[in-house]
Amino acid sequence: MSEAPVVPFSLEAYLTDPYALYTGLRRQSPVVRVKRPLTDDGYFVTRYDDVMAVLRDDDRFAHERRNAGGKQTRLQKWLNLGMNDTMIMRDGADHRRLRGLVHKVFTPARVEALAGRVAELVGRLLDGMQAQGRADLIAGLALPLPITVICDLMGVPEEDRLTFRRRVAGLIDIEGQGALGMARILVRVAWLFRYFRQLIARRRAQRGEDLLSAMIAAEEDGQRMSPEELVGTTFLLLFAGHETTVNLIGNGMLALLDHPDQRERLVRDPSLIDQAIEELLRYTSPVHVPAPRYARQDLELSGVAIPRGSAVVAAIASANHDEAKFPDPERLDLTRSPNKHVAFGFGAHYCIGAPLARMEARAAFLALLERFPGARLAIPREKVVWRRSMSLRGLQALPLELR
Repeated sequence: MSEAPVVPFSLEAYLTDPYALYTGLRRQSPVVRVKRPLTDDGYFVTRYDDVMAVLRDDDRFAHERRNAGGKQTRLQKWLNLGMNDTMIMRDGADHRRLRGLVHKVFTPARVEALAGRVAELVGRLLDGMQAQGRADLIAGLALPLPITVICDLMGVPEEDRLTFRRRVAGLIDIEGQGALGMARILVRVAWLFRYFRQLIARRRAQRGEDLLSAMIAAEEDGQRMSPEELVGTTFLLLFAGHETTVNLIGNGMLALLDHPDQRERLVRDPSLIDQAIEELLRYTSPVHVPAPRYARQDLELSGVAIPRGSAVVAAIASANHDEAKFPDPERLDLTRSPNKHVAFGFGAHYCIGAPLARMEARAAFLALLERFPGARLAIPREKVVWRRSMSLRGLQALPLELR
């Protein structure tokens, strides 16, 4: 077995073009060590087959650091932004229990019942954008659509939503933050957790038809969530329940603007929408790297030694652009088939909100392209700014000329 080469991390290079970085890493070594500020020195896995090996192998890779013989520092607990008491940070029976409780109430039928509400919201939001003539797609549609839907679903009162939206803004932009910036983010997290505890208390006293009320009442084999797990799961569903969709709509529209032949193809034939969304998921990868996993033992991955307890990062965005799996991966092809991307993860930890994200994106793209088939960027392409996050890839804004 060989030692993984150490690669210095450049945030600015990553934000500018992560896919060029991924290509270089895939060619250099199956597994590399990347040094990042404020986090573990992680073993970065970039090739499709290796990423799949990490995602599907719960015997060798743990989600909880303690199950690999390590401990989180206080700072690392805060950097996980409230995910510690959620299903995505749990292993084995604990993970199955929490996922089962959420899945029991977050059902396909409940998601399907939202279709009319989603269509109505998209139409109303596009009316507002059309009235302006020039509008930011993120502020006008990509953000308010999923955040309104998940607040509806979770039972966040109308009067609290503007404050909630302001508090979650910028939570993922932690890369390259100084001490003051990190302090501001941690204050927002503390406020959100206090708010969720208050909202849960209200729902315990007076149940509604919302998902939070159903989670409070749900049982799986006689078990319920602990108070900490309920707060963490509320945070997870409200936060992750809109961020992925924001990025899918924003990044996806930018990709279509960059590839006018593919956009015109979809305008002419809207029946391609489901295939198109899968390709946009692969091509833009709204989530670039999920939470790290930890080696349960000294192990080997593609000939590279990984010591027990090491953080292992499965770069799913790199896997989605692996030329060994996807022919001509840097080409956007809305009819690509097969298209076994891992944009929503894989295995036991596959994203539970994937059907909702797909539904929202489907409604958004169909209506957007039907109403504004000639929409174009209102700023030079090089002026587009990405959010400062390694984990999620999203735009700060996407100004469009609609007329």
